Amino acid sequence: MLLRIYEDNPQEKAIQQAVDVLKKGGVIIYPTDTVYGIGCDITQQKAIERVCQIRGLKPDKSNLSFICYDLTDISQYTKPFDTAVFRVLKKSLPGPFTFIFNASGQVPKLLSSKKKTVGIRVPDNAIVRALVKELGNPIVTASIRDEDDILEYSTDPELIHEKYEDQVDLVIDGGYGGNIASTVVDVTSGEFEVIREGKGDLSQYL
Repeated sequence: MLLRIYEDNPQEKAIQQAVDVLKKGGVIIYPTDTVYGIGCDITQQKAIERVCQIRGLKPDKSNLSFICYDLTDISQYTKPFDTAVFRVLKKSLPGPFTFIFNASGQVPKLLSSKKKTVGIRVPDNAIVRALVKELGNPIVTASIRDEDDILEYSTDPELIHEKYEDQVDLVIDGGYGGNIASTVVDVTSGEFEVIREGKGDLSQYL
C-alpha cells in the first residue's frame, strides 16, 4: 500500500495508520532527511529479520541503525557519553547524521554488532519523527538502494512502491527523497571520527 503523508504537517490519521502496521510487526518504507529507509519497530525481532532479508543483510553482521525521536531517547540505548559529545549532538540533531555509540543493554541483540556498538539517527524529517513518537519505540532503519549505476539510492516513492509492494506492508510517500546518505560519525572513543562522508557537515558543530 502507498500512503501519502505531507511532511510540513503530517496527518495524524495517516501517522496512526502507519504506526498500526509497525505495531503488528509490519515492515515499512519511509522518508528521512536523506534517503528513503526501510524499517520496523525495534522490538519486533521477526520484522528485523525481514528487513535484513529484503536488503540482503546478515542480522549479526550488518550495522543496522535506528531512528530515535530525540536526545532523551538516545540515552536509553547508549552507554553514558561525556558532555562534549552531548553538546555536539544537541547542536547537530535532528540532522543528517548517524552517530555510532557503545550500546547499552537496552539494544536488541540482533542490532548490536559483535563490537557492541549501535548506530543512531534523529532525522530532520517530521514524518518519521512523528512515527517514532507515536510508536513509542525507535524504528530500525536501512537505506533503500537502487540498482541504477548513476543513482545509488531510490528517490521516487512511486517507483519504490512498484519495486517493493510485494515485500513490505506499507510505503509512505513523503515526496521525492534525496540520494545522499547520512554522514556516519563514530563517537565510541569519546572523539568524533567521521567514517563516511554524507549529507551532514559535522565540522560546523564541533
